[in-house]
Amino acid sequence: MAVSTTVFPFRRLFLAAAFAAGASAAQAQTLKPFKDELFSYAKVLQQNDGGDDLTVEYQELRDINERDEIPERRVKRAYVSLGVKSEQVNETLDIGGRSLDVTRVGPDRGAAFTVIFIHGRGGDRRLGINDFSFGGNFNRLKNLAVANGGVYYAPSVRSFDTAGAADIAGLVKQVSERSGGRPVVLACASMGSFICWGVSRDASAVAALGGMMVMGGVSDPDFTKSAAYKAKLPMFFSHGSRDSVYPAESQKALYRTLKGQGYPTRFVLFETGSHGTPVRMTDWRDALNWIGRR
Repeated sequence: MAVSTTVFPFRRLFLAAAFAAGASAAQAQTLKPFKDELFSYAKVLQQNDGGDDLTVEYQELRDINERDEIPERRVKRAYVSLGVKSEQVNETLDIGGRSLDVTRVGPDRGAAFTVIFIHGRGGDRRLGINDFSFGGNFNRLKNLAVANGGVYYAPSVRSFDTAGAADIAGLVKQVSERSGGRPVVLACASMGSFICWGVSRDASAVAALGGMMVMGGVSDPDFTKSAAYKAKLPMFFSHGSRDSVYPAESQKALYRTLKGQGYPTRFVLFETGSHGTPVRMTDWRDALNWIGRR
């Protein structure tokens, strides 16, 4: 069954902006499409839990070889729009007395919403800002943010421990203040998931978050003890079924536990996908709109 990107009211991310413009809640926006015909999930093989548990078809021939000009290095030009680079800047922020290098795409004040992407081991801010790698998925995220009045941050994480998590918790709080308290979505990939789980323990950072995304990451068996769990922060998971680094079964088990408790959570499994597949294939517009309706 072929499906297009699901459109849900992105109320939590746009409501403040709507009121500032004198609009009513009923006029709150959804994220406007950007190349949905190229980035929407091609085929849903199975769905459960009212669509919150999806198994999506992944084909390496189609999703890498036919999509990329140079496989896994440079996507075809049709998948990117480079005008958004005019909104892009490298900067170093002061986070509680510690410096943090980030790339920002969009305004540094008054953004309607914020997305922060956390890379995995061996990466830095350049990974989350590369227009042509990972099938152009980061270019799409940048365009979605700017076109909808938001801002996107790609920081260089210095460590994947409590100090690194504290840096990102501080970033979450700082960008929330700069946007006037509008929500922040924290997305973590691979080993970067340790940062998400660390931030989930910080109650003040959680209060600034609108949702959290974990893509191909490690599971957290103690998540139910966290501030995020107590706040019922929406959790979006995506994973490759053949991930040999962090098995999908562990993350799926956490999803099932949360779903069984009525917790707002979603799980997208890419059938035959590997460790890097979620970063390439997760439909950002679908995920952010899902978070927004919670």
